[in-house]
Formats: sequence, C-alpha cells, structure tokens
Amino acid sequence: MKTSLGPNVTRRILLCAALGVIGVSANAQAFPSKPMRVIAAGVSGGGADIVARLITDPLAKELGQTAIVEPKPGAAGAIAVNDLLQSPHDGHTLLVGVNSLVSEIPHAVKLKIDMPKSLQPIVELGRGGLVLVANPSFPANNLKELIAYVKANPGKVSYASYSPGTLSHVLGLVLNNEAGLDLTHIGYKGSTPALTDVMGNHVPLMFVGVADATPLIKGGKIKAIAVSAPKRSPLLPGVPTFTELGYPKLEAQGWFALWCTPDTPAAVQARVREATLKVLAQQAVRDRLLELGYEVSSRSVDEMVAGLKLESDRVGATLQSIGFKPE
Repeated sequence: MKTSLGPNVTRRILLCAALGVIGVSANAQAFPSKPMRVIAAGVSGGGADIVARLITDPLAKELGQTAIVEPKPGAAGAIAVNDLLQSPHDGHTLLVGVNSLVSEIPHAVKLKIDMPKSLQPIVELGRGGLVLVANPSFPANNLKELIAYVKANPGKVSYASYSPGTLSHVLGLVLNNEAGLDLTHIGYKGSTPALTDVMGNHVPLMFVGVADATPLIKGGKIKAIAVSAPKRSPLLPGVPTFTELGYPKLEAQGWFALWCTPDTPAAVQARVREATLKVLAQQAVRDRLLELGYEVSSRSVDEMVAGLKLESDRVGATLQSIGFKPE
C-alpha cells in the first residue's frame, strides 16, 4: 500500500534536508572560531613535538587563526590522548602522535582509554622506517653475517627496543621467525637509554628510528645493518632494506598523523585535512620532514584507518605468539 506524503510534507522534508546541508557548510565556515591547541603526544623536543611545531604555524595561517603546541608526555601517550578527550570535540584541539598509539600501545600497555575508539586520523604527516643497528665492535657488518653469527652463538645475542610491545620489539621477533634466530629481547623506556647501552656495548643490537640513529651512524658510534622501509632511506642511501635482502616480512614503517576525536564534525575534519595537505605541499615543510627521516604520504583517511587495523592485527598476532601480556 503506497502512502502519499502530500506536497506540504514533501516541501518540509526537502527544506529540512537543505537546512542540514547549509548547517554542515556553516559549521565548516565558522571553524576555527577561537585559538587552537595542538597536543604533541611526547616529550618536549621529541619527534611528535618537532613535527607538531613544524606544521602548526603554517596550518594556523591556512585556517586564519592562532595555534599553540603543547607537549604531553607520559603513560605511553595516554596522557596526551586524555587531554584531547577532555577538550571540546569541535576541532579546536588536535593531537600529533604516532600510529603506534592505536596499532601497538593497546597490545603493550594496560590502559583505561580505548585508543582505537578514541582517535580518528585526519591526515598523515610523515612516515619512516626503522633501522637495525649494532655496536661498532659487533662481529657482523651486514645481515648475512649477523644471521650467521647469531646462529653460531645460540642464546648469546640480545637486542634492545625502545619499549616492549612496540615496533622496535616486534621487528626483532619477526627477524627471529624469518631467519630462525633466538635473539633475546631487552626492553627499555625510550630510545635514548637503549641507544646509550648499544653504544656502550651492553646490548649489541637495536631496531630504532632512522632519524634517531642517523647522527650516531655518521659519527661512527653505531653501525647500520638494514632498514625496514619499502625503499632505502634518503638519510642512509647506502643501507639496504630488509626486502632487498630477502626478508619482506620485516618491511614496516612508523608514521605521524594529525588526530582528532571520531565525533568531531565531519566538515571540520575535512577543513583541517584540506588545510594540512596544503601545508604538506610546501617544499620547505617537505624538505624539513625529509631531514628528520620522514617522507610525506597522501593516503586517504580510509586508507589510514585500514592500515591501522592491519598494523594492529600484525603486532597483536606477533606478540601473542610469544605469550606477551600487556603490563
């Protein structure tokens, strides 16, 4: 049985729909209506802080508003995310942080915050691989020699990570599986203490971010074995990738994103994304990111979300395979 709505009802429905579209458009046009905050999920002077400061001023100019950066370290990023959650979900407070907030940390640390449900990526800011480094005295200068040495010395070789459950830890587990090794993991709280012990030869190996390792490699304090990116790093053009060397399952990258809460108005998210992409198109910004070891990607939001799911599943499965439990 068909029911006729009548011309008046139809006109009201069309009017409401039109007003809804106008409301969304007006919401975007009114944004930003006050100064903005960009929370950097990490310590002052750390990677998130540096990237946040690099993009915030030009982003503020694109949006016609002032903005400040506030570093928020601690609790594996949960303090920064909690600050974002406690702020109005209107786009005036954003967060710069790494993908591991969603893809790794929930597997490694017991948190009260559900990271995947609390964060929505708006735009990827830069991505970079990790590099397997060794103390200069380690008796192997390439991956083939490293594998041979570890096999000849079962149970005697360890590797450091900047935190248990992170990519720095997981890549060592993948290398063990793929090459038939028994590297022992030693977890640290941050890259600095871990690298200090590698340089001091307390731990011979480590997977670490290319940007953190490059100055030490060039200074001869550590040596590079291979990088986990899909192609060679511009910072370390002489260092091969794991894929080149026949270990494609060690291909992995970390990436910074600009995040908001999922319930931030869609029109505001779109406005921020558009403005940020304009900032990332600036050659000076791209050059600086490259100096830091990060390449700009133009992935869509859907691609980022799908990537986070794949990364999380991989990390979770790898950690479960060794019986790892969040602390």
